[in-house]
Amino acid sequence: MAATPGLAGPTYENASGGTFTPYGHLNFAITSFDDGQDDNSQLADNESSSSRLGFRLTQPFGENELTFRFETSIGFAASDEFSQTSDPDDFDWDQENLRHVDLIYRTAQFGTFYAGQGSMASDGVGQFDSSGTGLATSIAIGDVAGGFQLRDTAGALTGIEVGDAFASFDGTRAGRVRYDTPAFSGFTASFAVGENILDDESDDEFYDIAVSYEGSIGSTEVEAGIGYQVRERPGSEDREDTFGSVGVKLPSGLNFAFAAGDRNTAGNYVYAKVGYEADWLNVGSTAVSLDYFSASDSVSNGDDADAFGVAIVQDFDQQNVEAYFGYRDYSYSDTSGTSFQDASSYIVGARWSF
Repeated sequence: MAATPGLAGPTYENASGGTFTPYGHLNFAITSFDDGQDDNSQLADNESSSSRLGFRLTQPFGENELTFRFETSIGFAASDEFSQTSDPDDFDWDQENLRHVDLIYRTAQFGTFYAGQGSMASDGVGQFDSSGTGLATSIAIGDVAGGFQLRDTAGALTGIEVGDAFASFDGTRAGRVRYDTPAFSGFTASFAVGENILDDESDDEFYDIAVSYEGSIGSTEVEAGIGYQVRERPGSEDREDTFGSVGVKLPSGLNFAFAAGDRNTAGNYVYAKVGYEADWLNVGSTAVSLDYFSASDSVSNGDDADAFGVAIVQDFDQQNVEAYFGYRDYSYSDTSGTSFQDASSYIVGARWSF
């Protein structure tokens, strides 16, 4: 998955077998959005896998182990924060950039227990993708240009943002307690309860459950999962999301991804991707893909949103760099009588992992 760092840094070991492993990456890109009338381009931190720093401190206890994980986004202006009317600060770190402040206790027989800021049970379940092109195009359509508004055919901004019209669902991070069962034939069940502890103005509470699979069917690699999340919002209707995804990679390098989701307050979507990964160059693997996204009732009842994307990612193994390019077309319609202009975006950048 794009959110996972490409590699970890050097591991330092103490006399009792404990380890300290720092890691991180920088992921800058030029993004551009054409709303049918104006082009807007900027240098941004790619929200598909934001620049971050972190470390894991692990201590074994017999067959079990305790890990403390710390991870934070660095705070550079993110690709989904720009719009026709907004130009965010180049750097603005606050507590909401904290991704993990987390204690993890892994047991040999009883599964894994988590406490602290980190991933809820269903985080990542809606985004399985074996293509290798997630940095450039993924089901998270809004990561590249989510803050930009669509224009009507008269040229006026409509207030409808790409991130809302092309929304996909997945689990979140929160201050939570979580439990993962041991893996049984590749299957794991996860449960979590949490609160949004990093936003001082939010009292939202989260409850979720997920079942995931990671393994092989013959020589075909498979990742899949389904999740259900409830977000209790004081003063507003509770939000219920059901979503799932599957990623399949054949020995030939041909790969497929499929995802779908439904929200009680905001419609549904389907997503499909086909890709191919090969060692065409001796510097590292090359991945290419095509994808399609279709949603309905995302902003208003009866609306439709469609997006088509192409991507290429080139690995440079020796330098720990992934260079990428992605292009996407967007079209949207609703029942208001307003006609909307088609839009497009591109992203070109590189992620350096360390």
